[in-house]
Amino acid sequence: MPLDPSRQRGFTLIELIVVMTILALLATVGLAGYRHKTLVAREAVLKENLFQLNHALEQYRADRGKYPSSLAPLKELGYLRDMPMDPMTQSRDTWQTELEPPDPDNPDAELGVFRVRSGSTDKGENGIPYNEW
Repeated sequence: MPLDPSRQRGFTLIELIVVMTILALLATVGLAGYRHKTLVAREAVLKENLFQLNHALEQYRADRGKYPSSLAPLKELGYLRDMPMDPMTQSRDTWQTELEPPDPDNPDAELGVFRVRSGSTDKGENGIPYNEW
């Protein structure tokens, strides 16, 4: 039986809208999952970078008997190949340093950097700001 030429084959407007809606929902779910996974990955990199920086500070102290006055000697003396990037601020220059507490026996001694934290004030997945990790 031949097809009637006046009747066109194709999709109705309702069918196209339903398909587009389903595709939009799938894309939204996928995008939300992608953003969450990239945040989790950046947090993992931050934890590792903080560990490496703080470990290098402890190595410096073990070798020299005191903490460095800044982070620069860690790279200059080979404790780090390069200053790692803060994945939350996308910069190598935003690390926040914390000076050691003064020695009550020697209050005039130069204080050194004994801890490094992120420069970001955003909160992590655990609800704690990155600069408090």
